[in-house]
Amino acid sequence: MDLVASLPTFIVAVVLISASPGPAMALILRRAALRGFSGAVPTVLGLEAGLYLWALVAAAGVAALVAASEIAFIVLRVIGAGFLLYLGVKTLRGVLRSRKTGAAPELDIELPASATRGWSKAVGEGAVVMLANPKAAAFMIAFYPQFVPSDRPLFATTALLALLQVVIEIALYLTLAAAVGRAGAWFRRPVVRRRMEAATGTVLIGLGLRVAAESR
Repeated sequence: MDLVASLPTFIVAVVLISASPGPAMALILRRAALRGFSGAVPTVLGLEAGLYLWALVAAAGVAALVAASEIAFIVLRVIGAGFLLYLGVKTLRGVLRSRKTGAAPELDIELPASATRGWSKAVGEGAVVMLANPKAAAFMIAFYPQFVPSDRPLFATTALLALLQVVIEIALYLTLAAAVGRAGAWFRRPVVRRRMEAATGTVLIGLGLRVAAESR
């Protein structure tokens, strides 16, 4: 597998997964709705700092397992594929339930009751939301290894891919924050959220099948 050749797939997957409703999206929508674009910027930076830290931790764990034994890598691949399939099926089931009720897919997050003030507090809030979400680390363990060629160092390559994801998500989330100020109600429409969730669920299932079918 060539790293450059796999980048378009990686970028598309990151965009679709990052755009799906979740803790990060919920927090950004809330900050942008309450405090506008400038209020959402530090939150986005905090979220991405937390995401990058999770990526490094996940990469270190994967590298250790791969270095330990081939069996460990196979077990990791099976677990990762199962986790991706589980997330994909769960996401699509949520879309089906929301279609029956007419409501938007639920966001799995408890937001603070009061809005924080100041850049440092907003950055900290974003980082805590991301770091307090162990699903992020579990997802990265399943997601990144399939884009790392066997002849490249796992940790260093994962760090570079995670940096690319951070850049993509910062651009995506800041664009979203700017748009929410003008069309916030549209982004919160149930039909829009359902379509994003349906696309994400399909991508997750496809990635899970790919992980399960690939050899090292």
